[in-house]
Amino acid sequence: MNSARLALTLALSLAGAFTLDRLCAARGLFPPGFRTPWRRLLAGLVVATLLGIGVFAPLASLGVSLEPDVSQISTPQLFLLHALMVATLGIWFLLGFAGEGGRPEPPPVPEPVAPVLEDPLDGMVPALVEPPPPPAPPRISLGRQFATQFGFIPRTSVPREIGLGVLLGIGAWVAVLLALMVVAGVLWAAGGEGAVPKSPPALVPFIAGLPIWVRFLVSLSAGVVEESFFRGFLQPRIGIALSTAFFAIAHLSYGQWFMLIGITLLSLIYGYLVKWRQNLWPAIAAHALFDGVQLLVVVPAALKMLQGTGGKLSAFLWAFLC
Repeated sequence: MNSARLALTLALSLAGAFTLDRLCAARGLFPPGFRTPWRRLLAGLVVATLLGIGVFAPLASLGVSLEPDVSQISTPQLFLLHALMVATLGIWFLLGFAGEGGRPEPPPVPEPVAPVLEDPLDGMVPALVEPPPPPAPPRISLGRQFATQFGFIPRTSVPREIGLGVLLGIGAWVAVLLALMVVAGVLWAAGGEGAVPKSPPALVPFIAGLPIWVRFLVSLSAGVVEESFFRGFLQPRIGIALSTAFFAIAHLSYGQWFMLIGITLLSLIYGYLVKWRQNLWPAIAAHALFDGVQLLVVVPAALKMLQGTGGKLSAFLWAFLC
């Protein structure tokens, strides 16, 4: 069975990397460095490795308890997957763009013009004049190319985009929590209370019990890194639907399906926010705000209420912990 899960993870990872490669080419986002076959192949393997570890491994383990043993988790391990995402983005970008000159395609050379010159002996005669060569386009630094490729350059100022993200993030937080409460209430009323977990996944209270500075860094890291990978890297190349599916599947590692409802809704909100604003900053702000409010305020307060519920949660209280 373990061999079958490994084979499924490998197959899904390679399929995901191949889909990314083909859609990049189809959408005109193919990096110039990938004209070199070994660069293209290595970049695909790097992406497939990250997808295998961070996205498809939980999907290939359906029917097996996915909840991590929190007693074995150290603080640095909380950031391990994010570090792998950053490394994947960096390697993919360098393979695709480093050493490619950093210049845009030069404009076409205009055809020689034939002005009419006045000759005192022959009257008006044409003479071909070679136009001066166009100036070379300015060189674009790798840092600027990186920011452009992954959506970090806004049409307006960064503070304005972050402020918009905070406002919209508050609205998204309220909307998603209300949606989860409605779903939980409907399931409960329809006799499907078994589908609504009665306790949060072990990782949620574990993180909520960490020092404030760690929870703050977890929220900030999730906002910056996950948005960079799923919305800045994947979304323009494979679309909102697939990038949202990958984002939701990656969160199966929490071990509870009910959470995927809120996670999918949030991913769609962030995806369309990026599509609307054409940069990542509003989605980064909204994502970090949601995680920060949950980990710093909502989850600690809700867990205290467990003392009066015998360790079990109502459907509505559970919705706030998602």
